[in-house]
Amino acid sequence: MAKFYCQQCGYQSFKWLGRCPGCGSWGTLVEENATPSKKAKKPAKFFSITEISHLEEPRVKTHLSELDQVLGGGLVPGSLILLGGDPGIGKSTLLLQVLKNLATKGHKVIYLSGEESPQQIKLRAERLNANHENILIMPETDLSSALEATLAEKPVLLAVDSIQTVFTPEISSAPGSVSQVRECTNKLLEFAKTQGVTVILVGHVTKEGALAGPRVLEHLVDTVLYFEGERTAHFRILRAVKNRFGSTNEIGVFEMTAKGLVPVGNPSAYFLSNTEKTAPGAVVCATMEGTRPLLVEVQALVSKTPLATPRRTSVGFDPQRLSMIAAILEKKVGLSFYDQDIYLNVVGGIKLTEPGADLAVAMALASSRLERTLPPKLFLFGEVGLTGEVRPVAYAELRVKEGLKLGFEALCAPKENFKNLKDKPLVKTFCVSNLQEALETLIL
Repeated sequence: MAKFYCQQCGYQSFKWLGRCPGCGSWGTLVEENATPSKKAKKPAKFFSITEISHLEEPRVKTHLSELDQVLGGGLVPGSLILLGGDPGIGKSTLLLQVLKNLATKGHKVIYLSGEESPQQIKLRAERLNANHENILIMPETDLSSALEATLAEKPVLLAVDSIQTVFTPEISSAPGSVSQVRECTNKLLEFAKTQGVTVILVGHVTKEGALAGPRVLEHLVDTVLYFEGERTAHFRILRAVKNRFGSTNEIGVFEMTAKGLVPVGNPSAYFLSNTEKTAPGAVVCATMEGTRPLLVEVQALVSKTPLATPRRTSVGFDPQRLSMIAAILEKKVGLSFYDQDIYLNVVGGIKLTEPGADLAVAMALASSRLERTLPPKLFLFGEVGLTGEVRPVAYAELRVKEGLKLGFEALCAPKENFKNLKDKPLVKTFCVSNLQEALETLIL
């Protein structure tokens, strides 16, 4: 019997509906003739949690330091990983580099390609110097026959590029449909868990920036990785939004070169421009991405607006939080922004999501508004409250060490954080408790 499936969330209905009851999207229900596969019933088993052994299999290193850090230490045998990103961002390049590194260590790996021909993959492999006999290319879209052939080879890693191109003949709908993506992912999940083979799926991304296919796709896999960045930029950022075997706060930074993706071991040095000469509106913020401290430059431009409603534009920072900080500066410090356009940019494509960047953003706005520079070689961190107070943040010692390592000579931090530091930094320190104090100390 034909059913209607939502292309966003996978909700199923026996009749067409204009709006999906599951996710509220309009016009997303599509008719599909899905024939579920018939499987033999197996009796259920119970296990006492005290009798279950730990996961003692060692992780498999990809020898791409940034990727290993995001994954939590390497590939877990039997895990299912989903890699998403914009077209042309470098997903296939990263995948082939992982296969090359595993192959050179003596591991057999399989590249299941449903989009590119073997000749196209060969061209990329020659550019990346990834020609190795342990890399097996399988140009196939029938997932059932592909898994049967994979069983005979017993690889360490199976890469599927992409999940939207493969299909199973047990389902009559077209490849890429909700039922096909769901059934193929279930088959790959079962294959990964029973055979102990790590499976990496490449997923398409919609124009809204979300992974294409039903939302259940992200629920089934163990790890979801997003590859971010502009195709014209040098840097790519790998971010984990779900990880059952590690933290979701880590990021990996890569530089795109002619020879492929190169891990960036010290991202702070790349994200900072020439900090010898300061300019109004430019500050350096010490932020945290997982357990990694990063120093990034925040630039603000405040200019008088000819419009009745001033603009509030930010790149790499939450626009609502930007408006909140501007309101705090206006209420508690006396800086007027009601007739000023505000533009904020985080250099290098990094997205500041933690509250420790509030103080740097506030000082960047104040510096640009007053057309005064901050002290040279200064870095800041701290959270700003609605009453104008500067609150302490976590990982203060790691932030301070990162700034000292890069040669900064001045620090502005909350008083509470400075009191709790075990090793006092041998730099000029500005300890502040509120925005008024920070403004008088650094700018006025």
